[in-house]
Amino acid sequence: MTGPTRLQGAVEALRERPLPAAGKGLGLLTAAGPVTTARLAGRRLSLFGPELAMPLLVLKQDALTHNIAAMARYCAEAGVQLAPHGKTTMAPQIVARQIEAGAWGVTAATIPQVQVFREFGAPRVLLANELTEPAAVGWLAAELAADPGFDCYVYADSLDGVRLLAEGVRTAGVTGPGRADGARPLPVLVELGQRGGRTGCRSAGQAETVAAAVTAAPGLRLAGVAGYEGSIGHDREPATLAEVTAFCRELRALAARLPPLPVEGGPGGANNYLVTAGGSLYFEIVVAELTAPAGPGPAPTVVLRSGAYVTHDHGIYARLTPAAQPGGTGPALIPALELWARVLSAPEPGLAIAGAGRRDAPFDQGFPVPLRIRLADGQEVDAAGLRVTALDDQHAYLQLPAGCELHPGDLVCLGISHPCTAFDKWQLIPVVDEDYRVTDVVRTFF
Repeated sequence: MTGPTRLQGAVEALRERPLPAAGKGLGLLTAAGPVTTARLAGRRLSLFGPELAMPLLVLKQDALTHNIAAMARYCAEAGVQLAPHGKTTMAPQIVARQIEAGAWGVTAATIPQVQVFREFGAPRVLLANELTEPAAVGWLAAELAADPGFDCYVYADSLDGVRLLAEGVRTAGVTGPGRADGARPLPVLVELGQRGGRTGCRSAGQAETVAAAVTAAPGLRLAGVAGYEGSIGHDREPATLAEVTAFCRELRALAARLPPLPVEGGPGGANNYLVTAGGSLYFEIVVAELTAPAGPGPAPTVVLRSGAYVTHDHGIYARLTPAAQPGGTGPALIPALELWARVLSAPEPGLAIAGAGRRDAPFDQGFPVPLRIRLADGQEVDAAGLRVTALDDQHAYLQLPAGCELHPGDLVCLGISHPCTAFDKWQLIPVVDEDYRVTDVVRTFF
């Protein structure tokens, strides 16, 4: 079975697998007996019916569909490939939809994440991180040797890192003297970083030295260069944008200085290297700079790794993504995640306590944003003026504007900031249509 076909088959099988007993938010359903996603979708339960328990994070179907299509179209028009960062969702059902829409592959940050995507049949994974565990290198080398339809790229930013990769491949016994079984070398991307940042070579000269070591190492193949501009800043100040631009230009220039590829070619047989970068804040700069001409030789294959676009948010990305800027370009994205919680108490004027907290909502890039209030009679009103001022593990402190009253049992709809730390709190996430009826349940694998 080919990669995309295998992935779709695995996702369909997941829909027929019983949901975990006492799953967060769905425990009232599973308490009555095994329930599959497919069967639940057929019932089209209302989010506000008695079968579902709050708090509950939901994924809006139309927004998800829009965002996947919008980013796929943007990348196609820009002439770049997309390997969306799977750590955002760790949801094979969503990754399958991204690949079906044309994604080149999926990005992972750790070997356990690679193993999740491998188990579900993702045909190409980009491990956007250094890999320094010999046993994990050996596992990956063995997977590549066993399946010609599977590709996986890893990073290196030091001579020690190159040595560990080569030793892991050698220990796995899939390459070396006397091997004539066509075992493929492990594709390695040399990572360029920034001073004071996380991983990555601190200069282009150091990166070229690492690239030479990769080229010389048995069992490894130099596949291109990689970087991450998102750690430079979390704002749109001119100095930050200038630094992001300069970094992307340096990365593109580094790719142009790599040694010529052998005749048999590089990734996928093409006679060019990969150059990859791209978080979810500055991807328009990444695309513009990495696709710009930078000397003779074949243009590299540019791979964008943005991940948070798939659900967007009501916080950091709503403020800072390209299309949100005055005259901004790029895909117009729609927030797809909502967290619904019941009011537990209104203990004093101007204060209400909702039943959702740090265990339910991300808070590393800002507190949740109140969007709407659903009263006991089903009427919905705007939540203008409401503000979350603090979170406990299971409680949100809501500051109410003058004249606003909430009562125990009312529902509050909250937008979130930074989806990457929302999905890891929910093993099961109902997908809802425009009428808030459940059409699917996404499973996460963190």
